[in-house]
Amino acid sequence: MRSQLTAAVLLSASAIPADAQTRTAGAVDFSRAETPITSFPANIPAVGPTALHIQILLDRAYFSPGILDGAWGLNAGKALAFYADPGGNARFTGRTPPPLSTIDKSTYERLRRAAGDRPLLRRYTLTAADLAGPFTAIPKLVYDQAKLRCLCYSSAAEALAERFHTSEKLLGQLNPKVDLQRLRQGTQLVVPNVLEANVASAMDTVIVARLIISRTGFWTHAVDANGTILAHYPSTLGSGYDPSPIGKLTVTHVARDPAFHYQPKLFYEVPSSNPTAMLPPGPNSPVGRVWMALSRKHYGIHGTSSPETIGYAQSHGCVRLTNWDALQLSDLVEPGTPVEFH
Repeated sequence: MRSQLTAAVLLSASAIPADAQTRTAGAVDFSRAETPITSFPANIPAVGPTALHIQILLDRAYFSPGILDGAWGLNAGKALAFYADPGGNARFTGRTPPPLSTIDKSTYERLRRAAGDRPLLRRYTLTAADLAGPFTAIPKLVYDQAKLRCLCYSSAAEALAERFHTSEKLLGQLNPKVDLQRLRQGTQLVVPNVLEANVASAMDTVIVARLIISRTGFWTHAVDANGTILAHYPSTLGSGYDPSPIGKLTVTHVARDPAFHYQPKLFYEVPSSNPTAMLPPGPNSPVGRVWMALSRKHYGIHGTSSPETIGYAQSHGCVRLTNWDALQLSDLVEPGTPVEFH
């Protein structure tokens, strides 16, 4: 039994493939991620600026590769595979295509158009607001977390990494001369030039007909009435002990920055006699920045405090996305949006 369970998110390093834990090791010049690909078909290295280049393009095209880490893993490979075949994989076929580690010229050019002509990296100048916090050390015990006023970011570096859909490690690699633990107002950082929240985009006018969630492929799709994929998100779903639901549900409501009611009876590895707790909201909440409730009690689509685990770990039955993907998806759905689990 685990008394240190962090609410709805039970994550184990052993549940995450070794390549996902170690593949970004070593010094790599990610500043070259701006360099266009000119020779095709192009192989995508396991780690490097080319991998980051395509990750940023996919992120801006609404085919999320998950965390932008400059490492070409399963999440990015599946996102590219779905994007690469608009006549087949980009429509719901009930299957997950093999992940791609190469890209052809026509797919690349189409991806560049979808991502827009903005640079892939940009300089961001830190403001007083970026450094103001509040920042909070997050204790391991759920009952200690319940005593906090906010499950806030633990540091400015963590907040900035999430804002730009990346990791503190990659921020450090993009800014080798900057001490991320001693950030100051006016400091300039090189960051992935992602589409940030509350910025107008082509998706503002689309109509999502339904969500399709793969219990075996570990992804969530927003599709239109013809079944064309409008947005793709890598996802963490339930385990054998706490499986995700089967069949057709609907979104019932969307809550931004929700509090979380921790109920031990919902977790197989926690004694049901343990007391309940109400956890405060915040990006390090077990449900992250947003909760999209589904029409089956206790089930929903939500964010996470550990974006690097998405697609590699297991949940307690809910659908877990990175915080930024969950926020983006919450803008595309409304109460009544159909949700299909396959």
